[in-house]
Amino acid sequence: MTTKITHYADALSATPRASLLQGLLRQALLRQLAQLQGGSIDLQEDGEPARLLGQGLPGEQPLRVRVHDAAFWEYAGLGGSVGLGEAWVLGHWSCDDLVGVSRLMLRNLDQLDAMDTGLARLRQPLLKLFQWRRRNARDNSRLNIAAHYDLGNDFFRLFLDEGMNYSAAMYRDGADSLEQAQTQKLDTICRKLQLAPGEHLVEIGSGWGALAIHAARHYGVRVTTTTISQEQHRLATEKVAAAGLSDRITVLLSDYRDLDGEYDKLVSIEMIEAVGEAYYPTYLKTLSRLLKPQGQALIQAITCRDQYYTRYREGSDFIRRYIFPGGHLPSISCLLEVATAHTDLRLFHLEDFSQDYARTLADWRERFVAREAAIRAQGYSGRFLRLWDYYLATCEAAFAEHHTGVVQLLLTRPGCRRHAVCA
Repeated sequence: MTTKITHYADALSATPRASLLQGLLRQALLRQLAQLQGGSIDLQEDGEPARLLGQGLPGEQPLRVRVHDAAFWEYAGLGGSVGLGEAWVLGHWSCDDLVGVSRLMLRNLDQLDAMDTGLARLRQPLLKLFQWRRRNARDNSRLNIAAHYDLGNDFFRLFLDEGMNYSAAMYRDGADSLEQAQTQKLDTICRKLQLAPGEHLVEIGSGWGALAIHAARHYGVRVTTTTISQEQHRLATEKVAAAGLSDRITVLLSDYRDLDGEYDKLVSIEMIEAVGEAYYPTYLKTLSRLLKPQGQALIQAITCRDQYYTRYREGSDFIRRYIFPGGHLPSISCLLEVATAHTDLRLFHLEDFSQDYARTLADWRERFVAREAAIRAQGYSGRFLRLWDYYLATCEAAFAEHHTGVVQLLLTRPGCRRHAVCA
């Protein structure tokens, strides 16, 4: 991944620069960009006069975009939104504000969708085939998780907080640091679950052990937590031992489907995105099976807008192709429909904090960029750096524009008699 993008990308790189197709694609894309609303782009190409594209807001400066290689038009024209990202990774275009450009495109979903129609539709079956081959059956789940989380613990240390939380933080005011906001997120989860000394908490998706350690240390519970990432399991086990909590926290290297026992409470922080739509019934039935009759479960989930979910589930995108193979964002309606049809779980409370995720990603990206030299020293290439910069920036834009969301859903089994949420 760090030296090549795809065979498709390599083939396009060899396409003659002055092809007739390239010119036709350029004209088509320029027409689409000219229709942008809510912002404008100052587009510059080598040897061409600058073009002002879109309808900018009064007093707002246009976003500067530079096309460095004419192959950009083929990537964007033939690859749609995925090709646009590939062209960024290969250095075919740049801009002064990648988050701003991404937000502008999301404000113009009709134009963004238009990029994925026409000739770009020819590529969709290949992308869907890739997603199908990486669906989250047991063997594939381990491969998909390893492709992302096993990049190396030392890599993630460079831009995450000290607790290595790789999920949305909760900021309470403008002065909060990333560390403070992540601790506030962990504590909010524990209070929403009403954790009490002596209870047994099960966690699906350990991360690097931050929630398990926080819950055991501050709320006196026993914790059983599981992951299928070798790297996360190793470091989480080390961190639990260093905290002196090995007698109260068990870290498993096991698929969630293989968990057994009965627990008072359950938590799963941004793990459902790696489950896959076909496995939502299995996942939610597992939650219900693991809980006592009066049990409670908190799921923190990245979500797709309900109104956009049909288009999302039928298509593909840059994130699912290059960052999270096998990944799939649920919609809130989809999750609740599956829970209703397949389990006895009911929704007790829901909180959306999407803007906090935009800020979390901005903090991660700032740290990521600042540590470029250290990342390169670990053996990662310039293309890898551009790939991750694009991933972090476009995700920040998606949350800022409410195109994607993040929620905490508190679910209860029928025997639960609580009356209020503690937040």
